[in-house]
This record gives sequence, structure tokens and C-alpha cells, in this order.
Amino acid sequence: MTVSQIPEVAPGPRAAARSGAAPSVSLPRTSMTARRHRAFYLFTSPWIIGFLLLTVGPMAYALWLSFTTYDGISPKWRYVGLDNYRELLSDPVTWDSLSRAGVFALTSVPLSIVAGLALAVLVNRPLKARGLFRTLLYLPAVVPPVGAGLIFKQLFNRDSGAANGVLNIFGIDAVAWLDDPYARYVILMAVLWGAGNIMIISLAGLQDVPRELHEAARIDGASPWRTFRSITVPLLSPVLLFQAVTGMIASVQTIMPLLIASDPTPKGVTAIPQTNYMYMMHVFAEYFALGRYGYASALLWILFVLILIVTGLIFKATSGVVFYNVDPEAKK
Repeated sequence: MTVSQIPEVAPGPRAAARSGAAPSVSLPRTSMTARRHRAFYLFTSPWIIGFLLLTVGPMAYALWLSFTTYDGISPKWRYVGLDNYRELLSDPVTWDSLSRAGVFALTSVPLSIVAGLALAVLVNRPLKARGLFRTLLYLPAVVPPVGAGLIFKQLFNRDSGAANGVLNIFGIDAVAWLDDPYARYVILMAVLWGAGNIMIISLAGLQDVPRELHEAARIDGASPWRTFRSITVPLLSPVLLFQAVTGMIASVQTIMPLLIASDPTPKGVTAIPQTNYMYMMHVFAEYFALGRYGYASALLWILFVLILIVTGLIFKATSGVVFYNVDPEAKK
């Protein structure tokens, strides 16, 4: 065997010590993986415990209530099986309120996304005091729902509201904004007033769009609208999908503005306009006005199942038009 054919042998620990090099010690892969798993569960344990106690627990309790006649007070309740579900499927009030919630979602969600995206494009431009404009436009989104409802209730009050005050300047009679058929538009304006949250998310997506693509399109002679439609919107499609799904879930569960912005009748009893009697208002009435905890719990579980179905349909319908920089199904 010649010298060139002698295989190289890694120096042992003693040889490495004699040469002055520190010996490399590698931990077994199984122990490293176990340590990472323990660290993961340790850091996520507060959320896991909260999720189990504050989400899974109440949902399981509501599911059990949906099979009973429990009213929240009387100890005399009984197990009725699927009777509550059969009743709600044949209840026209349930379907009417659900259809109103669906129409409200189909109206408010696209308008909110368009308004938020338009504001994001506006504040993304190199303007003076851009940070101030961003802050002012985002402020309504941090106002609590109770405060927002009270603000719009005062603005559109039939007797002393600012909206009717402006109409009186032009000689137009006062409008009962908080009654049918205008009540739905007040709630819609209240939702659009808080579009700053969507603006912030859209702004983050706009700043992630590579400028090189816009510069290349400008060199090729593309108009600003063509660049926005062919480059910006496709790259923002995951953000828009997220806003559509979360907006749909939030819109069908709208209740606080509906309760607060209702116009009191002369008898002092809060009257809910028929156009604003949506699904969650129906659930609220069954829970707290009629004391039918079992039936209301069944209504909530049906809503949960419908939200899952609609969310799946949205993902299925948009699978071919949503562009991801990284394939979400790619294995890491």
C-alpha cells in the first residue's frame, strides 16, 4: 500500500488534546428532540391550559346543555335528546335571523376589506405626517364595541342626533335612523368605521410586496391600476383570504352594536328593528329573555357547524386564486 492509499483516520480525544483542539461532543439526536419537545410544551402550556379551560370546557358544557331543557334557574330539567335541534330546524324565526346575518356578512365583509385596503394604499404612499394619519385612521378600531355603539346611537338619535341636525340645515325632515329600514345602514356604517384593523393588516401585506416587481411593470409601461390588479392584489391574496374568513366569522356573531344602537320606545322597552334581528340576537333572546339555555346552546352549536362549513367552502373556492410565496402544503 502506498502512502497515497492510506485512509485518513479521525484523531481521538487524546490526540486532539495533545494538539490543542477541543474535542467535539455531540448529543444523541433522540435526546435533542426530546429536549425540544419539552421546551415546546413548556412554553405553550399556558395557552393550552387556557384553551382547554376557557374554550373546550365551555363548548362541551354547551353541547351537553343542547340536549336538555335547562333554563339556568330551575333544578327541574330533563334530557330531551335531539328535540332542540329538531325545533330549531323547523323554526322560521331561526332561519329568518340566519338569513339576515348571512346578508349582513355578504355586505359588510367585502366593503370592510375594500375600505381597509384603500386606506392601506393611501397611507403607504410617501406622504408627510404619514405616521399621524396611520394612527388617526387606526384609532376607531381600538374603541370598544360598547363605546362605538353608544357613539353611533347618539349620532343617529332621532331627536338630538348630529345626523338629523345636518339634515335640518338643508330643510330635510328628521329620519328615524335607528328604526326600520335605516337601522341596518347604521350598523353597517359602525362596522366600516372600525376598518382600521383591516387597514393595518393590509398595510403589512403591501410593504411585503417586492418593489422590483412594481419597477419592472413601470418599465414595461403598465399603468398604476394594471400594476395594482396584476401584481399587488395577487401577492396580497393570502392576506385578503385571511380577512375574508375572520371577517365572516366576526360578522355573523355581531351582537353588541345591535343591542346598544337599538332605539328605546316611549314605554322604555328596547325595541330591536326587524332588519337588525340577526342570528346572535335570536340566541340572546332565547338565553336571557326566555331562559331557554338548552335551545340557545343548540343554536350556537348549529352556528359553529355552519361557520366550519362556510370556511371550508371559502378555502375550496379560493384554492386556485390565492398565491403563496411558499406552498402551504409543501413538506418541510
